[in-house]
Amino acid sequence: MYSNFKEQAIEYVKQAVQEDNAGNYAKAFPLYMNALEYFKTHLKYEKNPKIKEAITQKFTEYLRRAEEIRAVLDDGGPGSASNGGDAAVASRPKTKPKNGEGGGDGEDAEQSKLRAGLNSAIVREKPNIKWSDVAGLESAKQALQEAVILPVKFPQFFTGKRRPWRAFLLYGPPGTGKSYLAKAVATEAESTFFSVSSSDLVSKWMGESEKLVSNLFQMARESAPSIIFIDEIDSLSGQRGEGNESEASRRIKTEILVQMQGVGHNDEKVLVLAATNTPYALDQAIRRRFDKRIYIPLPDLKARQHIFKVHLGDTPHNLTEIDFESLARRTEGFSGSDISVCVKDVLFEPVRKTQDAMHFVKTPNGMWVPCGPKQQGAVQITIQELEAQGLASQILPPPISRTDFDKVLARQKPTVSKTDLEVHEKFTREFGEEG
Repeated sequence: MYSNFKEQAIEYVKQAVQEDNAGNYAKAFPLYMNALEYFKTHLKYEKNPKIKEAITQKFTEYLRRAEEIRAVLDDGGPGSASNGGDAAVASRPKTKPKNGEGGGDGEDAEQSKLRAGLNSAIVREKPNIKWSDVAGLESAKQALQEAVILPVKFPQFFTGKRRPWRAFLLYGPPGTGKSYLAKAVATEAESTFFSVSSSDLVSKWMGESEKLVSNLFQMARESAPSIIFIDEIDSLSGQRGEGNESEASRRIKTEILVQMQGVGHNDEKVLVLAATNTPYALDQAIRRRFDKRIYIPLPDLKARQHIFKVHLGDTPHNLTEIDFESLARRTEGFSGSDISVCVKDVLFEPVRKTQDAMHFVKTPNGMWVPCGPKQQGAVQITIQELEAQGLASQILPPPISRTDFDKVLARQKPTVSKTDLEVHEKFTREFGEEG
């Protein structure tokens, strides 16, 4: 069956070469890409090493050709025919010109395009999350303040051999606040904040991913003081030499290593902050580049109490301090994200009560609030009837109560398993430090 893939690939190649020779690059490019997809699928099934080698060689040749065509199309080059034949073959585009060749600005145009893509990674608006919003994690906050806040506000502190930390790895179970902590850094720091995920740095075009990494660090140096936050860094920097590792993946890792090493660059005012849920998946060389590796654990009792308050915010409620303590005790093993989901659910409980209510009472300020049938002043009426009377804007849900939390917690379970925790605690004993 797999020979069909090869035949299909050859058919696409024939059409691609025909359009290519005619100078119809806009038509040739997708045909080359289709051929490459079929060749790639065929390679998965081909057992004969000699045939595999021959196909790989052709694959590389057609990929290079497709990239040359894409370069011309990106630069606004010709999309349709010259006079065909030998003249068209002679006018085939070459690889992108380097500085000083063929007009000179090909490389600059390419760099501008890469930077335009990365510009979306710059957080220009402050996320408005303060240090005080981050529950617990005191040593992590202190270390980040030493690296981010102090060098900007008190540069005189860092003289002689005293230098701020340059690379932080935040690791721990999902939902413990690693990205939240990064947002607090972005709010508090007087620095340019680059927030990128693996998808921002991975390109399907050969050689472009490492250029994106290089440009990201170069932009950060130009905008110093700056912070580069890479979320889920494990997807970019897994163990080298793994069986399923691609050539492109290896090149990205090498580029990250080179840039974090900072050879030939002044990186004193560029901080790299990265987060991962799977620290063991990180390549050892990448792991060593992070001089601070901080474990972000599940929140403790006081932190859970604080998280409940932060997520409730100024929403009307009648919970006491004792209620918050009780909620914190009941949510042992919950992550910050679990508590956030719980509170989001609770916030809708008063709305559900209002929708289902059969009795309402009118408050002194003219608002209608749902109530029990025996409450003084209770009127038997529904939300739909109040709305029909033109009173929709005067209906108010009741404040959140302890029973609302009881109802939601009865159906919610923590999402982090004991096995997950054991893995992170083992990594902390070997390579990390407590947050």
